[in-house]
Amino acid sequence: MPSPNRLAPTGAAPAAAHDDVLAHAWSVLESVPDPEIPVVSIRELGILRAVERAQDGTLEVVITPTYSGCPAMAHIAEDVAHALEHAGLTPHRIKTVLAPAWTTDWITDEAREKLRAYGIAPPGGRCASASVAGDEQAIRFMPKAARAVGTPACPHCGSVHTERLSQFGSTACKALYRCLDCREPFDYFKPY
Repeated sequence: MPSPNRLAPTGAAPAAAHDDVLAHAWSVLESVPDPEIPVVSIRELGILRAVERAQDGTLEVVITPTYSGCPAMAHIAEDVAHALEHAGLTPHRIKTVLAPAWTTDWITDEAREKLRAYGIAPPGGRCASASVAGDEQAIRFMPKAARAVGTPACPHCGSVHTERLSQFGSTACKALYRCLDCREPFDYFKPY
């Protein structure tokens, strides 16, 4: 079972934060948007992994990039620091962790709907196996044949009659698609 001060694997806020400061920090960080997709927060995308008290009493925020080379991480860390400072939550420390690796499974259902409404097709399927220890999940990579079974539905008209134009879209974590019915291009958040 995850610590009550850690983010649950589903992306939900902690169920029972026994520390008012931690609860306030979660509330403050809930409003920090992703710099590349401002309609979703870093918590909804699963980038915000934990808010804890370190051994020295410092507030520690753990973030995980959507991929190891994500250029937005420095900006996200600055936004987190600014939000915490503005709320008077100091001292604090922001820690970027790469393991466990981020997965699109951490995107909340609410964020998936926000992505669709924003014109980005959310990732389909799930990539992680059942929970193995605490809130960490083993990621299984899907072979190309399994990924190619279906194409993403167009976020504009809902048609599944779509085609991939490029493996990379506006960011490396998205692919560029086009709907063959309404003819609109759209990004697809690739499942990882």
